[in-house]
Amino acid sequence: MSRRHILTLVITGWAMTSLAQSEVSPSRRYDAFFLEAVCERAKGNDDAAFDLLRRCVEIDSTKSEAYYYIAHYYAMLKQREKAMAYIEKAASLEPSNSTYQETLANAYINIREYDKAAMVLERLYDEHHDRDDVLGVLIQLYEEQHDYESAIKTLTRLETLEGKSERLSYAKSNFYTQLGDKKAAIAEMKTLADQYPNDQNYRGLYANTLLVNGQKKQALEIYDDILRIEPDNRNALMALLSYEKEEGDPAKVDALTERVLLCKNITSQDRVLLMRQEIGQSEQEGGDSTRVLSLFRRMLEQPQMDADVAILCATYMNLKKMPNDTISGVLEQVLKVAPDNAAARLQLVSYAWQAEDMPRIITLCQDARQYNPDEMAFYYYQGIAYYKQEKLDEALNAFQNGISVIDEQSDPDIVSDFYAVMGDILHQKGFDKEAYAAYDSCLQWKDDNYGCLNNYAYYLSEQEQQLEKAEQMSYRTIKAEPKNATYLDTYAWILFKQERYAEAKIYIDQTLQCDSDSSAVLLEHAGDIYYHAGNRDQALLYWQEALSKASPKPEPGNEDRRKILTRKIKLKKYLKE
Repeated sequence: MSRRHILTLVITGWAMTSLAQSEVSPSRRYDAFFLEAVCERAKGNDDAAFDLLRRCVEIDSTKSEAYYYIAHYYAMLKQREKAMAYIEKAASLEPSNSTYQETLANAYINIREYDKAAMVLERLYDEHHDRDDVLGVLIQLYEEQHDYESAIKTLTRLETLEGKSERLSYAKSNFYTQLGDKKAAIAEMKTLADQYPNDQNYRGLYANTLLVNGQKKQALEIYDDILRIEPDNRNALMALLSYEKEEGDPAKVDALTERVLLCKNITSQDRVLLMRQEIGQSEQEGGDSTRVLSLFRRMLEQPQMDADVAILCATYMNLKKMPNDTISGVLEQVLKVAPDNAAARLQLVSYAWQAEDMPRIITLCQDARQYNPDEMAFYYYQGIAYYKQEKLDEALNAFQNGISVIDEQSDPDIVSDFYAVMGDILHQKGFDKEAYAAYDSCLQWKDDNYGCLNNYAYYLSEQEQQLEKAEQMSYRTIKAEPKNATYLDTYAWILFKQERYAEAKIYIDQTLQCDSDSSAVLLEHAGDIYYHAGNRDQALLYWQEALSKASPKPEPGNEDRRKILTRKIKLKKYLKE
């Protein structure tokens, strides 16, 4: 038995004993138990409250509030039949209580007993004639039951409260149509249109009703008159377009489609929907993009309130594999209207990347940081662009700012690359401790980032630190990519640093086989390894070849490298730096 249930028994027992010891009326006993139940409910002691409420019913079965609360508890326990029985009892005991009646109606609606719900709400409305919300629910219930006559009567009552309106008249007309009473359906909309003779939209609704009910000629005359008065009336144009599509005259449909798309009162959603239909039809007929692109061009020449049409145009251009610079022009239009559109900007960044236009990438990403400060990709591409321009400080700053927006939802691949490139930059700037920390962070996000594993291992070997860890990391890279010359060279060099010269020779040979145009660094490694493996003649040849490929430019490290190679060749021996 739970402690809460024990508490219930204690409370109930105390109350019963206390009340039994004095001659108290059932009404006062009920009030005492009910008050205690309310207190327990407020404290969150639902078990105690539930037991006390059931005791209330035993004391006085004519009080409604205990039934009401018990119904809630049975609903919580998923005992629907009992919950329904108790709320029905509460509502029957106090029919004037609107809360009970609404709760009962909702319970009937939940079990799809719409007829019973309607009866309850009708009684509720009889008591509260100002409750237009009740009438609104009743209309929906009658529509669900296909009781259109009752729905029309209820709409008439609602009109008495709210006055005649487009919404109510249109609903009544539709219900008359469902009943097959075309005359009444048309008359309802005509009354609305006559009431507001200068509102062309009401006249359009009247024309729509005429069209639906078979009076096409009269409907078309009204549409023509509306467009004579308001050439850009959206409703009339859309209705005419729908009519012409059903009639099947392609020339009329095409002409009207163009008119609708270029109409200033047409919404962006209308344009997008129509253009999707145009694209679908075009693809079915062979995929000629001439008409579709012409429509897009003419629409985009107009002032744009949002970017929806331009986005659809760019998507279509991608589908048709059009040139990047052509699509870029449309994406630029997207950003003019919606500068926070990250997808459009990222696509522009992608095009700039393909064109190796690093300044363009930097500008795009810098602007993006204003509108999309939490989009990590922009920091990444900006950092990479700076890095390729050898602007290490700017690149490092971009990456460090990007790290601040990393969270649990971030893409592990991008985060891993963030830290990997940061590590490379820090190493180049001489901050090896910080570089290794960045590499460790990289591998926490993606432990198979092979580029990071290779660089981390190589830099450790160059400093002759943690060679066993370096060898393990490098070995993972060559297992993953056994023909990658860079990875093979790193592994051979680590073996060399571990004085495992015979093994190093095996892997440097594989490196040379996989790299037909070996770099000066790789050839120098080969010479050093061959020298210690006992083949000094071949080592000398590799050093000579390395010297011939070493850059003659007076860049940091180049002159030293050439001097060391020259001395090795002259002395015909390995020189430890």
